[in-house]
Amino acid sequence: MSAYLRPRSGDPAEIGTPTAVDVTVDGHPVAAQAGQTVAAVLLANGRDTWRTTRLHDRPRGVFCGIGACQDCLVTVNGLPDVRACQRTITPGDAIATQTGAVLPTTSSAAATAGEQTRRVVEVVVVGAGPAGVAAAVAAGDAGAEVLVVDSGRAVGGQYNRQLPVEFAARRPDRLQHEWKVFAEQRDRLVSHPRITYLPDTSVWAIEGLRLWAQTGPADASGRQPFAIDAQSVVLAAGAYDRVLPFPGWDLPGVYTAGAAQALAKGQRIAVGHRVLVAGTGPFLLPVAESLVGVGAHVVALLEANSLTTVRKGWSSDPLVAPSKLREAVGYGALLARHRIPLRHGWTVIAAHGIDHVEAATIARLDSDWRPIRGSERRVEVDAVCVGFGFTANLELAVSAGCTITTGPNGGPAVAVDANQQTSTPGVFAAGELTGIGGAALSTAEGTLAGTTAAHHALTGSEASDVAAVRGAVERGRRFAGALARAYPVRDGWKSWSTADTLVCRCEEVTRGQIEAAAQERGLDDGRAMKLSSRAGLGMCQGRVCSRTVAELLAAPGDVPEPSMKRPIAVPVRLRDLADAEVAESPETVLDTMLETMEEQ
Repeated sequence: MSAYLRPRSGDPAEIGTPTAVDVTVDGHPVAAQAGQTVAAVLLANGRDTWRTTRLHDRPRGVFCGIGACQDCLVTVNGLPDVRACQRTITPGDAIATQTGAVLPTTSSAAATAGEQTRRVVEVVVVGAGPAGVAAAVAAGDAGAEVLVVDSGRAVGGQYNRQLPVEFAARRPDRLQHEWKVFAEQRDRLVSHPRITYLPDTSVWAIEGLRLWAQTGPADASGRQPFAIDAQSVVLAAGAYDRVLPFPGWDLPGVYTAGAAQALAKGQRIAVGHRVLVAGTGPFLLPVAESLVGVGAHVVALLEANSLTTVRKGWSSDPLVAPSKLREAVGYGALLARHRIPLRHGWTVIAAHGIDHVEAATIARLDSDWRPIRGSERRVEVDAVCVGFGFTANLELAVSAGCTITTGPNGGPAVAVDANQQTSTPGVFAAGELTGIGGAALSTAEGTLAGTTAAHHALTGSEASDVAAVRGAVERGRRFAGALARAYPVRDGWKSWSTADTLVCRCEEVTRGQIEAAAQERGLDDGRAMKLSSRAGLGMCQGRVCSRTVAELLAAPGDVPEPSMKRPIAVPVRLRDLADAEVAESPETVLDTMLETMEEQ
């Protein structure tokens, strides 16, 4: 066990003293604080694994940290399959280890959402990150009544993740870049007379301009489904880390870069004492900063792309690079101050340990990302954080019938027009959904999407006063293009894994099994592979592995097409659907979803 809760003494955010909360883990009382997630409680009390896999009884704990991978499932108050990273504790919670696949031990749970009725709004915004906040404020300023639906407890999303209010931090600004700008936007949203904010609310399905949502603690039972009917919808659901498989990447102690930052910024948990950060892209720098802020020793930051590639990519658009120069200098000073070596052209190719990471093998890469023989080194660490860019959360966009294209980084993205409108009338998209490009682009796209969505809802016409915003969007997209050229993902990553390396973490499907199924049955698409090998059929529904599987199946030069068709966008308990009393019969929703799943 290596993760730990940073001591309050000396915390740069000046954390206060949260109220103690009585909870138990496997029947034993443990120390817990108000505002902590279940995962934070477990990690702070010496537990980094609390479930085992269904097939081979492998240990699992936190991996993605944002609710996508389903690795951290735990049983709470007799209810299984609760995502520990998403559920905030309440007094009296009984947390229990989850072994394999289990069934609920309680017949029912108290409803947590209260009575919900169908909501009718002019504009609904899904997500409260930079894009969603900007969209909501712009739509409200344009005169529309706006409903913001967000799965988080507070405004900010992953980029502007805030500490729980229970932590009573006196200097939360020390954990955020551009805090003043964020705080102004946040305050405008929560005080805006035409904006209603629904936290702890997940949208699990979309039918045209009707969304189905649930409010209440993550994965709890009794979250009553309710419908939201809108004139315009702005999708700003963000993205999650892309991770490439290598031997040992499923060991506890291997985290996505985003998980490490989320635990550090949002819970003051350090994932390890000696931490290796590896992958590609500038996001690795703030991850290292967050780790240092909670007292971890970052032994190295490994950037897979060579310095030549990075410089060449940024120099491809000379007007872009200067905008991030000051930020880069700041990170360089941080690395130097804490003696963190930054190695370009290196990555982690294996993690070692029995039940937890004990060491990692790193290697120098050639221009195609193949390890150079003889360069391998073994590094003693107790945590490895990896991130190779991001993959957009496209479930709702796909269900809404939006056309999917290829983003600047080669991954799937929503196609939008000059107004951020998708191919589905009335549905707009902003932020990482339309292509990975950072917070500035997300904010600009959100502002444009919110303005045009409001005009669509109120007048049925296009907005005419958005030239300045479109200019900001264009500048942001130039940045996204340079970013993709500076930090490409090369095909040589496929050489890091072997036939025995797991690709699908949920169903424990290896690369060898995937390639054998493809060769024996002539499979060339993700859906067929899912049905034949079970890769992508597990709890996360392919969010982690579908892009990897698609790239393993793609012929040289082909654009991989990962399966993004998930009619149910986030976990929802069938019991809640069966017990629901909503304006429209939930049986209609179930029938529609079942028909869709049969087609897929």
